[in-house]
Amino acid sequence: MSPRDFAKRSLFAVLRLGFRLTPMPLATRDRLRQRFLDRHAYLLPPGPRGQSDPSSQVERRSRVHAAGRAIGYLPHRAGTLPTPLPATLVAFYLPQFHPIPENDAWWGEGFTEWHNVARALPQFEGHAQPRLPGELGFYDLRLPDVMRRQMQLARAYGIGAFCSYFYWFAGKTLLEQPLQQWLADAALDLPLCLCWANENWSRCWDGRADDILIGQRHSAADDLAFIEHVSRYLRDPRYLRVDDKPLLLIYRPGLLPEPKATAQRWREWCRTHGIGEISLAYVQSFDRVDPRDIGFDAAVEFPPNNTTPAAITARQRLLNPHYRGDIHDWREMARQSMAKSDPAYPCYPGVNPGWDNEPRRSGRGRVFAHASPRGYRDWLRQAIATARRRLPAQPMVFINAWNEWAEGAVLEPDTRLGHAWLASTRAALHPVPAADTRPCAVIHVWYPDLLDELVAALRASGIDWRIIITTAHQREQPVRERVAQLGLDAEIDVFENRGRDILPFLHVANRLLDEGVTTVLKLHGKRSTHREDGETWRRELLDKLLATDRAARILAAFRDDATLGLVHAEGHLQPLDYYWGANEANVDYLTRRLGIAAAQVEHDSFIAGSMFWLRPAALRPLLDAHLDAAEFEREAGQLDGTLAHAVERVFSLAATASGYRTASTAHVAGLPKTPAAAYPYAQRSG
Repeated sequence: MSPRDFAKRSLFAVLRLGFRLTPMPLATRDRLRQRFLDRHAYLLPPGPRGQSDPSSQVERRSRVHAAGRAIGYLPHRAGTLPTPLPATLVAFYLPQFHPIPENDAWWGEGFTEWHNVARALPQFEGHAQPRLPGELGFYDLRLPDVMRRQMQLARAYGIGAFCSYFYWFAGKTLLEQPLQQWLADAALDLPLCLCWANENWSRCWDGRADDILIGQRHSAADDLAFIEHVSRYLRDPRYLRVDDKPLLLIYRPGLLPEPKATAQRWREWCRTHGIGEISLAYVQSFDRVDPRDIGFDAAVEFPPNNTTPAAITARQRLLNPHYRGDIHDWREMARQSMAKSDPAYPCYPGVNPGWDNEPRRSGRGRVFAHASPRGYRDWLRQAIATARRRLPAQPMVFINAWNEWAEGAVLEPDTRLGHAWLASTRAALHPVPAADTRPCAVIHVWYPDLLDELVAALRASGIDWRIIITTAHQREQPVRERVAQLGLDAEIDVFENRGRDILPFLHVANRLLDEGVTTVLKLHGKRSTHREDGETWRRELLDKLLATDRAARILAAFRDDATLGLVHAEGHLQPLDYYWGANEANVDYLTRRLGIAAAQVEHDSFIAGSMFWLRPAALRPLLDAHLDAAEFEREAGQLDGTLAHAVERVFSLAATASGYRTASTAHVAGLPKTPAAAYPYAQRSG
């Protein structure tokens, strides 16, 4: 750390300590903090730095294109919604996706938010940039059909309304054309409400007081001019209402000279001009005051603003050694939000599907890593329950956001995960589905002749299996023929010959987790032709996993013990660091992607042979990492050192990180413990 940075950090620490020790109301504290940041942002010390030693890392990012699909990608699928919906989901909506003269002047001709999105670059390993649009493409909101398609998609997945930002600067509006088109076209029938983004526009995209492009001039006269202008929207029958009152939001009430007086002016004007009563809410982007103290009706949570998860920047491997941004754990933000108690005032809960404003702040972005559709689904489901408890007459949940592409807060389909975020939105509106307790055997087949042996072992176990077979395109036909000859009722999933048995299994395990499957047996036609004892290795694993005196007991253990995550053949759980081979760098990369602490890796083990029983939920950290398929090497007969080999070594780590335990088949089946012996199927690394 440079002397200047040390001095800045020390000064800031003293100022922050004094600020925290000074007793004052929360609203006053928020106002003073924002005033300080507006005027003295240069005093903020730099955050922790990531690791940038290129000799100590393996770089893993696509060199083909930036639009590859990841594990967990979902196409559009028709689905049902509960009737009535348990809550109204309101997604914040950005109208910045069309050119205007002002942006032409400030940023260059033809500028839209897409210019920021497309220029983004990954700053650290696992940083999913650029994030590119899927089926809606790089749309232009001057075309009414774009908003029509957005609204159709939103309705299909359970979004009940958009909350569009509205840009008003003392009588001048910006980016209003899409809203005017909504007003003029009754076919655009998704409800909508407005959120006045009443802060300055600055070149830094943060609303602060430096380098202002266009500023606010708040006054009593401006209050009246504003409400008169937006009244055309408030009168529309499609406009979102609360208790039959048009809902109007303001982004930063703390910037108003007298927010209570502003609210009173708006209410009186609406009563006088035939609109009647209105419902006023403010966004907790910077302020956290009781809304009733400023004449408003409710507050709206707005994560990630006003959240404080610790930075995890120092744990990351930098691709850009000059990166000066901050990285946080999105999962911790969600946990903090879900653990909060209800405030003493009306407040609509809010959720966030991710955050990464690197496109707007090149090399200095604020990134929330480890966001996932499943984690968002769980948070949204809890927020719906919270809304029903807090505001039972008309529960609403706000989602930040529908299309904040340059800030990484997006529900719209993208090229990497498709419709996964929307599918999770729809899933959250339904009750948690019942578990599927039928055991599923997932078999990867490269050598079709080995299918006979694997199927015989399954049939001998006496269990009614659901069977899924994965194979490569070049093996599909012989596998289908062999399945037919065996009279086997099996689902067959065909994949590119990439990632051996591991990548196909991750695709299937991801689907089974969403289906609620509780017990899976992972098998593969293991021949290990590079070893003389490859046949012995496979048969020993099958015997220990599927013997008739074991299989039923293992299945019962998964049913009776919710903490059981993985079950391995005894004698095949080996120390992770003892058999690093060529995999240490890849395992290090994976644990960073999964958000697993380095200390945990040092003392863990892995299941050799890649056959075991599992609970799919135990693999959530691995599945929710959404590894790109292109990260897995093309097949070239590799014996070690690939990403697939590394994934094999983190199954147990993922289970431990999820709070599940790993046990041996002998232990679960109540059989005598086998004496420890040297592992015959692997050699220790030098």
